[in-house]
Amino acid sequence: MTGAPGPYRKLPGGLDLAVRLTPRSSTDAIDGVQAAADGSVRVAVRVRAVPEKGAANAALERLLADRLDLPKSAVSIAAGATSRLKTVRLSGDADDIAAAIEDALARGAKQP
Repeated sequence: MTGAPGPYRKLPGGLDLAVRLTPRSSTDAIDGVQAAADGSVRVAVRVRAVPEKGAANAALERLLADRLDLPKSAVSIAAGATSRLKTVRLSGDADDIAAAIEDALARGAKQP
């Protein structure tokens, strides 16, 4: 996101995470950070679910909740529900969530 040090922006009560989602993948994974031509930075995420009836969005929410150790209710699509480029709202302590994101990115595709 523009002006942010990484793919997230801290907010009161949580943060917004910029994501590029690839549905219909062979696995569910957080692949790392990608820079776009416009200079924005997003986390690349793949899910096995198809982009129909919200299945890919739900899979993204479950994957992020699991990998970031957040309750499922703390993860929601804030923008881009029908697009590959999404903003995901993560509720909780912004510093703790940012640390969990950095840890997940460092592990990348090595996660089970």
